[in-house]
Amino acid sequence: MNIKPIKTENDYRSETMKDLKIFENKKIRSNWDSEQEKWFFSIVDIIEVLTDSPRPRKYWSALKTKLKQEGSELSHNLGQLKMLLVE
Repeated sequence: MNIKPIKTENDYRSETMKDLKIFENKKIRSNWDSEQEKWFFSIVDIIEVLTDSPRPRKYWSALKTKLKQEGSELSHNLGQLKMLLVE
């Protein structure tokens, strides 16, 4: 006898909320964490949309350096985390 687990509302919500967001015809990678009930977005994608920078990764790197010099505390030194692009 195969028993399938019953999907909860959060399971359905997390399945539908892992897609791309479109802002001004540009894709922003996103992920919904159902356990924390939080959205996570790709900062590089957001920088590209807001600044029209041709090199958003370089822009983010320079911005982090400037913020550190000004005494701002950034989150832990985790490096870059990969977000998959779903098309």
